[in-house]
This record gives sequence, structure tokens and C-alpha cells, in this order.
Amino acid sequence: MTHNYQSPWFKEALELEGELKINTLNSKEISDICIVGGGYTGLWTALKIKEKKPKTNIIIIEKDLCGSGASGRNGGCMIPLSSKFPAMKKIVGTKDAVRMVKASEEAINKISNYCKLNSFDPQIRINGIVYAATNNKHRGGFDNLINELKDNNINSWERLTKEKIQKLTGSKRNIDGYYSAIGGSLQPALLVRGLKKIAEKKGIKIFEKSEMLSYQDNDKLIVKSINGEVECKKLIVAINAWTPSFFSFLSRSVILVSSDMIISEPINNKIEKLNLNNGIVVLDSNLFTHYYRTTIDGRLMFGKGGNTFSLNNKVIRSFDGPSSIENFLKKSLVKFFPSLKNTKIIQSWNGPSERTKTGFPFFGYHPKNKNIIYGFGYSGNGILPTYVGGEILSSMALEEKNEWTMSNFCKGPIKQFPPEPFRWIGAIIIRNAVRRKENAEQHDRNPNWIDQQLAKLATSIGRVDRIKD
Repeated sequence: MTHNYQSPWFKEALELEGELKINTLNSKEISDICIVGGGYTGLWTALKIKEKKPKTNIIIIEKDLCGSGASGRNGGCMIPLSSKFPAMKKIVGTKDAVRMVKASEEAINKISNYCKLNSFDPQIRINGIVYAATNNKHRGGFDNLINELKDNNINSWERLTKEKIQKLTGSKRNIDGYYSAIGGSLQPALLVRGLKKIAEKKGIKIFEKSEMLSYQDNDKLIVKSINGEVECKKLIVAINAWTPSFFSFLSRSVILVSSDMIISEPINNKIEKLNLNNGIVVLDSNLFTHYYRTTIDGRLMFGKGGNTFSLNNKVIRSFDGPSSIENFLKKSLVKFFPSLKNTKIIQSWNGPSERTKTGFPFFGYHPKNKNIIYGFGYSGNGILPTYVGGEILSSMALEEKNEWTMSNFCKGPIKQFPPEPFRWIGAIIIRNAVRRKENAEQHDRNPNWIDQQLAKLATSIGRVDRIKD
């Protein structure tokens, strides 16, 4: 069987598996819990439920192959939510915000230890993370953040000198920045495919190529696919960017925007000269950030968020193809690394990222049926938060009364976007204003007033971890 996927990570993972054995849903099944979505969130949730209650009958259905969505095509950057603490504190309260920061930071070692315990290697390298400034306007952007983190005894960041930042990131373009040891990188598709195998070993039934077409929740909860159905007591929907297409009440809770990436051929010698032969993740201070990291075989992945916005949250065809900004990414890479001017780029790709208005994920129950549960909105950095999401959703499904189920993270979307077409039009206007503003800043010019004011609204569609303008 031939499988065509744009993500190099996913293609590599499938090649290592050899001949795939795909179970499709072709009958009526009965389970305690049905999970729709075979990515990080769905798999971690299923595994957590099995840890807590091993006899629980769990079925996962996935529209394609497990990991073919965001879990197998992201940049492989393990980024905790500490940089979003001020926003979380303001919206969900200090107690819940502190808990989420700690949990997302602890997730990095928990994921690593889980993989070692279960004998699979997704190439995890815990070498830290850098937020770097590329112009004078962005210097000192995390100072206020660090003060707030210190006040709550959860700070892991330190500001470094220009020389140390440039040595750590391999680029003279970075003139200021902050480093935390709590971060790193991995091969994202190897993680999700490894989790699938462990889930199956633990007795979790997984049906791939079995898209949920509809569900009914009258007398019974029944999830219908093209050739089969699952009757269940609890339904957990973990399909990220595709969630609003099934739950109309969530249609204004997110906006879908692409994150675009390119990857180089192996360039081990050049990587060593740049001092980047490790797993460190580097992000710049733009609202729609550039980000990069290397792989264990000496390739450089380079990406940028905040590019293609979809109208009415439709997962459009371009999200499954090569990046529409590939040439821009190539030029940007050379600006960071002039020595790589002649380096061959072997592939580009992109995917939909569901951005919430708050910038962090949320979880909730269907307003008409508490046996239907959902969680999504990771807003561009989901590897670590999805592990936490698995803990949260498993607690909700098992009706546990704990610090998560009682938290403000489990109350559904706290803030919403305007209806369409205003949401899409506004996103495009703001995105273009941000681009003009950041282009001016990069050339040490003062942005015009209107672009500055519009850019302040970009926390709704881009990042929320920039503290200082």
C-alpha cells in the first residue's frame, strides 16, 4: 500500500515500520470509552486511562493513520508553557496557571522516561530552549515574564549575554535572549507511532482509516464511520484542528493558521561549526516566530508560524501540501545562517495549528451531554501540553474530582473570536500589520502607529508570550 505524506518525519517513521498492518472499522463495536483521534492527545488519554483503570475497554478511531495530523508533522520542539504564564494567570488564576506551567515542564522528563521504560526511541534530546531577540526593539522582552515567574517560584529562565546567545544559537542575527534548560527536541512521528504500538500492547483497540462521519447521543452514544460504528459510554474527541467541524458550539473558539517548515539535507560538518549539533530549540521574538533546531543525523529544520489563515476554520487542502512560503523560509534561513546559502533544502511542509484567543488549550464537556468530552487549542506548541492533556481528559472521562477537573482549564473556551467573515478578515489585517511592524523593527525603524495598535491584537492569532513591545 502506498502512503503519500508531506511530513518528512512521518515518512521516516512509516519506513521504519515496514509493511503496515492497518485495522479499519468494519463492524459494530462496543466499548466503555471511544476516543476519536489517534494523535498525541488521544493516545496519551487512552494510556492514562489504562494506567488508572486497566480493565477499561477503550477504542480509538483515526481518520487516517495515527500521527498523520499535527502529531506527526510538527517541528518536534518540546516547549513548556512557562512563557504563557502571565496570560494564563490573568485568565485562569494564579493557582491554575502555576499548576499548568509545572505540569508542562515536568512532561519533558515524563515523556522521556516513558519512552525508555517502553523501549522505543523518538530521538529525544533535552538540551534546552532559547528565545532570542533579532533586533534592538525586542531586547529585554522576557524581563517582566521572569519577574512574574520568580514571584511564583517557577522560573527556569536566565538572560544571557549577546556572546553567549550567539554561541548557543549558532547565529549572529540573535543579539539578545533567554535560555531555559527545560526544553528540547524529538522526532515527533516516532513518538506518536511508538505510543500507538504501546497502546495496542496494552489492549487498546485502534482502528485507522476510519473517519468519524457522525455521532448520535440520544439513548446511546454511537460513533459512526463509513463501514462500522462504535457504541460507547463515554466519547472523547481529540482531533485538534478538526474539532469545530463536529462541534458547532466551538466554531468561534479557535482560528486555524498554518505553521510552515523546511528541512535541509544532512550537513553534519556545517552543523558542528555552528555549534548546533544538539537538541536545543531556538525561537526568535517575533509574534509570528521563526524557530529552528537540528536533528540527530545533522539536518536543520527551520520554520515560521502565522502564515495561511483558513476561512470558517476549514482544514483546507494547502495544509496537506508543501509550504506556500517555501522561498521566504529559505531566504530567512540564510539570514540566520549565511554559511548555509548553498545548502540543499530537501522538503517543505505545513499544517493547521488551532490558535485559541487565550493562547493556551482548554478542555470541556459537550453542553448537552457530559459523557462527550473534548480538549484542544494547543496554539502551536503541543508536544508537552498534550501529555498534560492526556492526564486532564483521562480524569474527566473517569469522573475524578481532582485539581485538574476542578480547574478553570476544564470549563471550555474562556474567550471567543468574532464570527466569520470578520474573524478571517481581521486575522489577515492583523497578520499584515504585524509583518510590517516587525520588518520596520528589524531595520531599526519605528513602525507606524496603526501597525503598532493592530499588532497588539495579535495575541489572539499568534503568540502570547511576548511581554514587552
